Amino acid sequence: MAVFLLAFLLASCSSVPKRPPQVFTIQSMADTLIGQANKEADQGNFNEALLMLNEAWRLAISTDRPALRIRVNLARASTLYSLGRTDEAERIWRGAEIEAEFSGEDLLFSACRIYRARSLLLAGKVDPEETLALVIEEQNKLKKDKLFYAVSWTVKGIAEKELGRYADAEKSIMNALSTHTRDNYLEQAAYDWYLIASIRSVAGDFRGAMDALDRAITFDRRAENTFGLAMDWAAIGDVYLKMGNARAANISWRRSAEIFRAMDKEAMAKEVESRIVPVESRQR
Repeated sequence: MAVFLLAFLLASCSSVPKRPPQVFTIQSMADTLIGQANKEADQGNFNEALLMLNEAWRLAISTDRPALRIRVNLARASTLYSLGRTDEAERIWRGAEIEAEFSGEDLLFSACRIYRARSLLLAGKVDPEETLALVIEEQNKLKKDKLFYAVSWTVKGIAEKELGRYADAEKSIMNALSTHTRDNYLEQAAYDWYLIASIRSVAGDFRGAMDALDRAITFDRRAENTFGLAMDWAAIGDVYLKMGNARAANISWRRSAEIFRAMDKEAMAKEVESRIVPVESRQR
């Protein structure tokens, strides 16, 4: 009888599936929050994004996985910077860089440097030549991650625009666009076209800028990116004014303000409305 029970137990144990070598339940929850927060940030909802990322950070701490901690803090720092909390953003970026270097996460170390450079460049707080040199130094290290690599092209393009190298700038943004379009990163593709429009507008190619903004609107509509659409229409108004068409500019700005109000962003709506030109006085 004892031999029979032993055989039964051994047979039962042998049928139990092997347990996984690692558990990723909490990491998966944090990854989901990062994705949701990035979407909120793309649509201008930075406070909502930060709430999600703070929870993701709590989860990342609990897993003690360096790569997850760094990725969360990359997103947290970018969001804080967008909210104007630059000192906090700088502290978190620096901490993420140190952790990446200490833990041997070379890819994420390069990503930290690129993301920080992007925000500083957009804020006008760093020399574009310095940024360009940093991108050239780090870019090849980011090829293993298509989205980090695309961001590096975006940063390169923005720096080249600031340096007046408009053809090079557009080519760089187009490199990012190819990734975003191929993989249906709709908000990012829309932003790429928005940047291309800005490059063309500064270079005096207003028709080309309008074409790029039309494409940005197409992608933002597909993504239902309300914030992006409001920004697109504001930019269209700016380009129309440069073309001497104040009436079309006013229509575009009013449309932008209307969209901002639909998002309860009254301050941004009023800022766009402040650009409206009294057409009659310009025609005398």
